[in-house]
Amino acid sequence: MKIGLTLPNRGVLFGVTTAAEMLQMAEVADQSGKFASVWVGDSLLGKPRMESVALLAGVAARTKTVRLGPACMASFPLRDPVLLAYQWASLDLLAEGRTVLVACTGIVPQAGGRLEDALYGVDNAARVGRLTEWITLLKLLWTEENVTFSGKHYQCENITIEPKPAAKPRPPIWIANNALGDRAVIERTHRRVARHADGWQTSLSEPDDVRWRIADIRQKAEEAGRDPNSIETHLYHNININPDKQAAREESKRFLDIYYSWDTPERMVETWVAAGTPEECAAHLKAYEEMGFDEVTVRITAWDQFGQLERVINEVLPLL
Repeated sequence: MKIGLTLPNRGVLFGVTTAAEMLQMAEVADQSGKFASVWVGDSLLGKPRMESVALLAGVAARTKTVRLGPACMASFPLRDPVLLAYQWASLDLLAEGRTVLVACTGIVPQAGGRLEDALYGVDNAARVGRLTEWITLLKLLWTEENVTFSGKHYQCENITIEPKPAAKPRPPIWIANNALGDRAVIERTHRRVARHADGWQTSLSEPDDVRWRIADIRQKAEEAGRDPNSIETHLYHNININPDKQAAREESKRFLDIYYSWDTPERMVETWVAAGTPEECAAHLKAYEEMGFDEVTVRITAWDQFGQLERVINEVLPLL
C-alpha cells in the first residue's frame, strides 16, 4: 500500500499552517522518497480554504516525483468544465504528467453549501448530473480536437484544448464518494465509479463498512466488463503521533472540529485518525492495507505539522 500526504489548506484560516509552509511540507515529502503523492483539500464557499488548483501549481513546481491532486475536488460540479480542462492541462504540464483529478459532488450540509447552490443555481440532483457530464467532457477535451458536446447541463461546439496535458492518453480521473443510508443509493454511487472513473477515493473509516464497499465496487466493475484491478482504491485518512493515544485523539478532535465547523463524534475520531505511538499508527493503517486499498493519504491532525511529518517519515512509514 502506498502512502500519500494531505496538506491542510483550510488550516491557513486558523493558524495550523501557511502557504509557504505547505509548499515546504510538500517538498520534504517529495524528497523523503517515502510518499507516493501529495494532496490538497478543495472547496469554494462550502468550506473555504486556499484554492486547490493554484496551490497544486505551487506544489508541482516544488516537487519532482509525487503524484498530485485534490482530495477531493468538491467544487468540481460548480466549475466551468472547459476552463477546468484548460487549467488542469496546464497543471499537468507543470507536474510533468503527475496529476490525478478526483471529482466529487461536493454536497455539504453547512450554510456555505447552500450559499454555493444559490450562487451557481445548482441543487444536489444537478451536482450529480454535472459530475458525470463534466468527467465525460474532460476526457474528450484532453484527448480529441474540435470537441462538440451536448449534455443536459452543458453544451459546446468545436472546442479544442491546447496544449494538451502531459499525461498520455490523459490524466486519470477518480470519483470520491461517501454515500450513507440506503444501500441501493450507495450501490448507485459505486456503479458510477465503475462506469466513469479510473479510481475511487473515500474518507469513510468504519472497517466493516469500508470493506464491503471495496468488494461492491469490484463487483460493479466486473458487471461493467472492467478489470476490477484497473480501478485504484484510495483512502483519505488522518494521523496524530503521540505516546499518549488519548491526548492524540483529543488534539485531533479539536483540529477536526475547527477544520469542518462541526462537533466530530468520538467514534469518528477513533476510526478516522491513526493515533498513538508509531507502532499503533502503523497497525491502524495496516488494517486498511489488508482490506485491499492501493493507497492511503494521511493528513496531520496536529498543530506541530513539521514535527509530526518528520515522525511520520522516520518512525511510522518504515513500519509499513
